[in-house]
Amino acid sequence: MLAAQTDTLLGMTPQTDLVDAAQTLELSGKHIVLGLSGGIACYKSAELCRALIKAGATVQVVMTEAAEQFITPVTMQALSGRAVFTSQWDAREDNNMAHINLSREADAILIAPCSADFMAKLLHGRADDLLRLMCLARPIDTVPLLLAPAMNREMYAHPATQRNLTQLQSDGATVLGVGSGFQACGETGDGRMLEPDELLQDIIAFFTPKVMAGQRVLITAGPTYEAIDPVRGITNLSSGKMGFAIARAAREAGADVTLVAGPVGLSTPRGVSRIDVKSASNMLEAVILRLQAATVFIATAAVADWRPAAFESRKIKKDSSGVPPQLAFAENQDILATVAQSEAAKNGKLFCVGFAAESHDLHENAQAKRMRKNVPLLIGNIGPDTFGQDHNALLLVDSQSTTEMPRASKLTLARQLVKEIANRMKKSK
Repeated sequence: MLAAQTDTLLGMTPQTDLVDAAQTLELSGKHIVLGLSGGIACYKSAELCRALIKAGATVQVVMTEAAEQFITPVTMQALSGRAVFTSQWDAREDNNMAHINLSREADAILIAPCSADFMAKLLHGRADDLLRLMCLARPIDTVPLLLAPAMNREMYAHPATQRNLTQLQSDGATVLGVGSGFQACGETGDGRMLEPDELLQDIIAFFTPKVMAGQRVLITAGPTYEAIDPVRGITNLSSGKMGFAIARAAREAGADVTLVAGPVGLSTPRGVSRIDVKSASNMLEAVILRLQAATVFIATAAVADWRPAAFESRKIKKDSSGVPPQLAFAENQDILATVAQSEAAKNGKLFCVGFAAESHDLHENAQAKRMRKNVPLLIGNIGPDTFGQDHNALLLVDSQSTTEMPRASKLTLARQLVKEIANRMKKSK
């Protein structure tokens, strides 16, 4: 009944979930040449290939002779759905110029794993195999080269490798970074190839228009927890998923993102700085400390309006009277209203966006909250219908109008919302 009420309020039907499945192919229309150089991390390349295809890309795999020692071309052909190229003398191309043809078709060339040896030879223009030949022959202005290093921690830290990485970036390559942890050699440290999902997020971000470039975005997300005693407290059902999705979308769009998160069990989005807090007062303190550096503030957190007036240092025990303990409450300081009243917000240097989780009368309550908090943009949703869910439906409210964002995945909505914020900031200048 509640879901139906929400759909009626926002003028949509639950069937829009089915439509959204076609809208989440972030790499639709992109053709990626996935190059594998020699390294044990080739086993991750199989999953990466699959992930790229699931995201809508087409993938052409090119392997070095060394890569074939770790994974077979048959495996990569089965996953990519295309014959794998391994030799510059491959006669399947009519003109026998695979290095030209493959590079001209690509939207990007991704070398994953990229070994220390491959980087060193590429840096010096060595073209003694198809993959390096293709990297050199690519139109450098239109076909980006992305490198995912993978090697032992000592090899990665070696000055020669670091010099090579720096020079390759100066030559126009994009280095996607490395992971840290246990390595196949038994040692632990930096140099692991990033996990397939991390690389996928970085590639999606690479292709995302940088509409938020230069912006410093401060986001609150999740619930707060107001302690009653050492084992009990007051909280709500917010999962933080919407705020985390907005943090990811803002980072994809080029922003420097700081996420202040209440107690949630979510992984930090790639490239986002995270500060964990518990109570509303903790969250307010974290926001104020970082407010001066921000240009955009997005308050998605479901912050408790009230907290217990006193904290009991020991667990409150029930007795035989059957009478529950009497709790007194104090009002928490309003984070969004406090930020909206800051000098930065008043003089236009900080763009404030609020969220309103309502249970009914969404249009009226969201508009009233926007005026009460004095923010240029407020996003309304039906809280019980979205808390803990992967999908949402939003209502954008400003001083002139209301705009509906039909039900979709929270990440899809987050990306739309980031574009909307960027457009509004641009118009306000």
